Amino acid sequence: MQPVIVPSATPPHRLKPIPLEAGDHLRASEFLRRYEASGDKVKAELVNGIVYIMFPEHFEAHGKPDSIISMWLSHYAAFTPSAEHATGATVKLSRIDVPQPDSLLFLKPEAGGGCRVTADDYISGAPEFVAEVAATSASYDLREKLEAYLRAGVREYAVWQIYDEAVDWFVLREGAYARVEPDAEGIVHSPNLPGLWLNTKALLAHDRQAILRTLDEGLKAREPRLTG
Repeated sequence: MQPVIVPSATPPHRLKPIPLEAGDHLRASEFLRRYEASGDKVKAELVNGIVYIMFPEHFEAHGKPDSIISMWLSHYAAFTPSAEHATGATVKLSRIDVPQPDSLLFLKPEAGGGCRVTADDYISGAPEFVAEVAATSASYDLREKLEAYLRAGVREYAVWQIYDEAVDWFVLREGAYARVEPDAEGIVHSPNLPGLWLNTKALLAHDRQAILRTLDEGLKAREPRLTG
C-alpha cells in the first residue's frame, strides 16, 4: 500500500475554510473544520486521507435497505443497555479516516467498549460493529472503507450488497478480516455481540418481521449476565 501524503493544516492566517472537494487529501482535523463550515451544504467522509462526497441516495437502492439495517440494530440496542446504536454518525477513527457509517453499534466505555463521545459530539474510536449498504461488490465499502475499518480495529463489519443480493460479514481475527458464514438456515451469529443474530434470507427479502423474530431468538438465547 502506497503511503498517504497528507498536507499540513490550513494556515492560521486563512480565516475562511476552503470548501470540501472530492479527492482532497486532508488530515482529520482539517477535514472536520471544513465539513463543519459547510453546514448542510455537503455530506462527506474522509477515508485513507481522501475526501469522498456523498451524493443523494435512491429509495430502493439505499434508503429502504438502510432503514431495515437500522431497525435491526436499534432493536438490539433497545434490549442491550450496554450498547449504543447510531445511524450516519461521523466517527473519528484516525488522522486519515473519518467515515460516516450507515449504521453502527458500540459498547459503552463502562462495558469495556473502545469508543467514546467527544466534547464536540463525535464518536471517537473503533465501534464494535459497523454496517454499510453498498450497490455492488465493486463499491468502496468493500475496498477503501473495509481497509479503514480494519486499520482502526473495528471488530465486525457487515456489508449488504443490494444489486448482487449478498451479505458479507467480516470479523477481525489476528489482524485481518475473516468472513462469518451463515448457518444452514441463513442466520449469522455475531462472534462478539451476544444475541446479535441476522437472518440473511429475510434481509434479502426485506422481511422485517422475520428479521426481528430471529433477532429476538438471539436475545433470548444469550446469557442474562451479558445483557446489562
